[in-house]
Amino acid sequence: MSASTTQLEDQGTPQASTIRLPNGKIHNVKSNISIEADEIPVIDVSGIYSEDIEDRKAVAEKVREASHRIGFFYAINHGIDPKYADGAFEQAKRFFALPLEKKLEVDTARVPGEFVGYHAMELYSSKERKQGDLSEAFNLAYDANYDPEAITDDPSLSIWLPESDLPGFKDGLYAYHTEILKFARKMTRIFALALHLPEEFFADYIKRPEAGMRILHYPQQEYSVDDQNGIGAHTDFECFTMVTQDESSGLEVLSKSGDWIKAKPIPGSFVINIGDCLMRQTNDFFVSTVHRVINMSGNERYSIPFFYGFDRKKILEPVPTCVSEDNPMKYPLMTSGEYYKWRASKAKDGEL
Repeated sequence: MSASTTQLEDQGTPQASTIRLPNGKIHNVKSNISIEADEIPVIDVSGIYSEDIEDRKAVAEKVREASHRIGFFYAINHGIDPKYADGAFEQAKRFFALPLEKKLEVDTARVPGEFVGYHAMELYSSKERKQGDLSEAFNLAYDANYDPEAITDDPSLSIWLPESDLPGFKDGLYAYHTEILKFARKMTRIFALALHLPEEFFADYIKRPEAGMRILHYPQQEYSVDDQNGIGAHTDFECFTMVTQDESSGLEVLSKSGDWIKAKPIPGSFVINIGDCLMRQTNDFFVSTVHRVINMSGNERYSIPFFYGFDRKKILEPVPTCVSEDNPMKYPLMTSGEYYKWRASKAKDGEL
């Protein structure tokens, strides 16, 4: 999942700052004002469905470059019918239109240590900003009942309103979740190829994956970017995230040069970014890049991130092509679940 509150330190100019993240990374920021730049590549991923391994490898090499250089890319021609995204956005609008007291019946505080349920508006905040993050969210977890490749019938961690309160809400969201899950499994094979490994390298890691999905609502911000964010600067917990954006801009990515780059919506695309777990396993060869949301679009903004991770029981062992005698593993070994629990607890304490 995501994590949003960071520590910012003044560097002697009105806008320059340093971001210190819960994952231990430190990033310098030139200015709090974002710019437009062509740093996020657009990758046609249709080749992942080809029976020719060379077509799949061609996509993987583009993914490798993007994941190493900036940790973000757009995926176009991913093969998912847009009706599923449209349906999920409609469910999001229905949920967020409910009275606050009804949404709080599935408050995330009801499930300590897990990122499921409703996260209220301005729940998260930074000491450096006067206002809390101007967004609200609902998170749902992996559910084997909606996974065509499920190997377990363990109950889902998700919490829901009664069906009578919001008919079709759960099934509408999982209709899209199932399609993205199938695509994520394909992309896991591409990431293996991108690391110059056999396609099946991560197969055991994703038999029972972490696969959370989140619907988000961002009202138009009235305060400046210095005083409020939609979601503050953060990195994601899991292996990789796939974001479905609506037509309203707001997502911004921190470049290695310290500039906030606008990640404008491309219709029909996913924005895919590397998460902390895959950064750890690749020994920082793939980068988990800081990003945030600032909604100055003039519209109500909605987005749907899908957070894909490995089985919580699996140890985050180093990828063999990313370590050597001259480049030993930088991180202590732990399971995916141990890392998730640590980050989720910090996130719920406000250290997103």
